[in-house]
Amino acid sequence: METTNIVDFSRRDGITDALTDLLRTGAQQLIASAVEAELAGYLAQFSDLRTEAGHAAVVRNGHHPARPLQTGIGPVSVRIPKVRSMDGTPVTFRSALVPPYVRRTKTLEAALPWLYLKGISSGEMGPALKVLLGPDAAGLSANTVSRLKRDWAKEYDGWREAELDDEPLVYIWADGVHSGLRGEDDKLCALVIVGVTARGKKLFLAIEDGVRESTQSWREVLLSLKSRGMNAPKLAIGDGAMGFWAAMDEIYPTTRQQRCWQHKTMNVLNCLPKLSQPKAKAAIHDIWQAETKDDAIKAFDLFIKTYEAKYPKATLCLQKDREELMAFFDFPAQHWQSIRTSNPIESAFATIRHRTKRSKGCLITRWHAAHDVQAGPMR
Repeated sequence: METTNIVDFSRRDGITDALTDLLRTGAQQLIASAVEAELAGYLAQFSDLRTEAGHAAVVRNGHHPARPLQTGIGPVSVRIPKVRSMDGTPVTFRSALVPPYVRRTKTLEAALPWLYLKGISSGEMGPALKVLLGPDAAGLSANTVSRLKRDWAKEYDGWREAELDDEPLVYIWADGVHSGLRGEDDKLCALVIVGVTARGKKLFLAIEDGVRESTQSWREVLLSLKSRGMNAPKLAIGDGAMGFWAAMDEIYPTTRQQRCWQHKTMNVLNCLPKLSQPKAKAAIHDIWQAETKDDAIKAFDLFIKTYEAKYPKATLCLQKDREELMAFFDFPAQHWQSIRTSNPIESAFATIRHRTKRSKGCLITRWHAAHDVQAGPMR
């Protein structure tokens, strides 16, 4: 039985929208006017050329057959003018606005990876766009989407080799994101590093295959970033159970370390019985949500005294990373909410995990992950 994520509305083909039709007609006229302006500029460069009889050497010669251009408001019919030379010299008019063989706008093409990540498979892309844009939407077969995926992979290769010396980085977040799919020996994992500049510009720096707990895997990622020009950031944020920290000590020894409070809270609570967890969780929140570092130190000491005698494993789990857990208090207070957890990565990859669940047996490419995140100012 064929399964699909697309809900086909009954009588979808019969639904008309006067406003959309008006917009589509206006877009068609606007494109035609813009192409005519391009043609006029093209012919102007031949205005001084004349035949022996005194006629213009380069003239219009009708139009190419009309072709549909897929846009965000549905298909728009486009006709590109042709020219010919009266003296036999080869001339060709090519529109910069509507280049040859272009069948869809860039904004529509940019929506395809977003739809893919939302759970629409390659074979369902065409039906999905027909629902969104109307029954005339075409030209997006599974083969077309597969070709676009190969183009995205090339973009990813170019992105991972780009230089990183434009602006110095202040903070970086690191995490190993598991896809839920198994490799031959270890769980498949994307090693992810996100950075932010002093101006608050957030950047994806690396998305590479590797093993989360492996120092060697993280060493390779960091050496690649260093070769691309990445400076030593002021602070690195991440979970404690990663080979990332040993690699950081080797490659960027001056960078301070901040353990993720969300991960640490879960690890500590796992050492406690369920009945004690709500109260302990509130006590932990009193530490990292304190107004000042002094208040946080007092709350930290109180937690240790409260639970050390009865639950030594829980207090040891917290105590062993005390310095790394409190590091964020030494940075500007307006940054505390962002730099005390690895949430910038966790939130970005929520969609990736959703996509993995939708496409059983399909490993998400690293480029898709990068494109699913819109870089923005740090909050």
